[in-house]
Amino acid sequence: MAAPFPVPAVTDNPDGWGPCTVPAHLKDIPFAPFNKGDKLGRVADWTQGTFGQKYPGRGFQQGGIPVFNFFANEEEESFHLVDNRPVKTTKFGASRRYQQNQRFQQQRRDGKDGRGGPEVDKKKGGAQQQKKQQYYGRDNQRQTQYSSSVEIGADWQVMEQITTTSLSRLNYSPGEPEDLLACGSLEYYDKSYDNLAVKKEKPLEKTKRIFRTVTTSDDPIMQQLAASDKARVFAVDSILTHLMCMQSSKYGWDLLATRKGNKLFFDWRSSSKFTLLTVNETAPEAVPEDKDNINGVHHLALEATAINQNFSQQVLIKDGGKLDFGQPSPFASPSDAGMLASCAYKYRKWRLASGSDAPEIVVRCEVDAALRTAEGTAPPTVLIKALNEYDMKSQDYRKRLENQKGAVLLSETKNNKFKVAKWTASALLSGADQIKLGFVSRATPRDVSNHVVLAMHGLKPRDAARSINLEMDNCWGIVRALCDMLLALDEGTYLLVKDPNKELLRVYSVPSDAFAAVSAPAEDDDLDGVDMGGEGGVVPVDVTVPILPNISAVAADVED
Repeated sequence: MAAPFPVPAVTDNPDGWGPCTVPAHLKDIPFAPFNKGDKLGRVADWTQGTFGQKYPGRGFQQGGIPVFNFFANEEEESFHLVDNRPVKTTKFGASRRYQQNQRFQQQRRDGKDGRGGPEVDKKKGGAQQQKKQQYYGRDNQRQTQYSSSVEIGADWQVMEQITTTSLSRLNYSPGEPEDLLACGSLEYYDKSYDNLAVKKEKPLEKTKRIFRTVTTSDDPIMQQLAASDKARVFAVDSILTHLMCMQSSKYGWDLLATRKGNKLFFDWRSSSKFTLLTVNETAPEAVPEDKDNINGVHHLALEATAINQNFSQQVLIKDGGKLDFGQPSPFASPSDAGMLASCAYKYRKWRLASGSDAPEIVVRCEVDAALRTAEGTAPPTVLIKALNEYDMKSQDYRKRLENQKGAVLLSETKNNKFKVAKWTASALLSGADQIKLGFVSRATPRDVSNHVVLAMHGLKPRDAARSINLEMDNCWGIVRALCDMLLALDEGTYLLVKDPNKELLRVYSVPSDAFAAVSAPAEDDDLDGVDMGGEGGVVPVDVTVPILPNISAVAADVED
């Protein structure tokens, strides 16, 4: 016998079709009305909203009420949206793509790429160039580690540790200097070099003249001035400007500070490379510290120093006319007749604090040449320096100096900020009226012995200081703070060491004979008489005793 089949209850709906009432188990289930013309898709279409945005006019008719798009008023406060991220689309709309294509085509016709810049030649770049641009700047974040300028002794004691970035807050104005003495003679600058152009380049001549780089304690006039108590602090301009501009320094260096009685002397070590000029020290791309590389730190320093010494003598008029300062050079000897480089020395004194008992500093300043003027007027003095090019691909003096000399000077100033700041501070200390900057390049990219002079540029020291944001009040504030700190220490020998990889200056207390056993570097006859700051051959001269025959009279005149 078959199972009974119950007949369900059928409710007649006279006003339409479908049930008249909602069963209890289907109550509160959302329902969207539709008509027979609607195209039914999935039961729950979660992509219906984005489908309509990407392809408008397709699928569901606009204006219909989609399923589950409702808000219950009584539940609005307790409702939390779980994921509010917009749906990621990979294609543009048809109209937007058409407008962008029109804009890109117009920019290409104007000679620009899609971002507004000049059009890139795909033949030169291609996929490899795009890959380089993708990782552009990654290598710049890698810091090059440089070695220290001196090996730190195990028995050295750290007396002070100074963060160089904190020195920017120091300020002091020492006022006008007092001129104590002027020695030496200057030749006159050849103004024809001001008209030098790239097409009229001149080969750089190698000079046979002798350059004396004498430190503070070995200067006989400094010894006389210290003996007569003219000041408490003594230094030469190359050392003082090194301390003034140390915030821009990147490489490691060291200086000796000797306390004798109540006096303080700043010197460089006899075996150090302090007197060598750096190249691209502050450039974005670090120079490798490779002694076998001609474009390494050491070889570039030797090359730049030789270029500056040769260039400073080449641009002078060698007709016998000189500007005499009344006293011969303190570093001349009878065997040097006519062989010393054109250089004059000014011994100037500044007060490091207010008050009658405040410490004073004597600085030996240097100038390189003079300018001829009309009779009866004082000839202006000049500092002669040279910027040299070694990487012709990145700098390219020959192409840019003709029409973009200012841009080249700005680029070189940024890449050599420490060196240019030292030159500017030296000119201000010596009272020089002008700075003559020469642009020198290698004859060929791999030839470090032959160079050519391409152009010359003149600057006034104060204008140069403003262009590189060099504040002399801040420079003197640094010198004053260092002198006060060192004068407060006990008598002895101290070594100031700049960390090459950190913005730190450490002051070590070292034994007095810590560097006595270091022998002087061997002489090199291939440098054509160029003194490389301890690297090249120099005519021997005893500077530990007075060289001037009337040095006692000079000191007496200073005392008067």
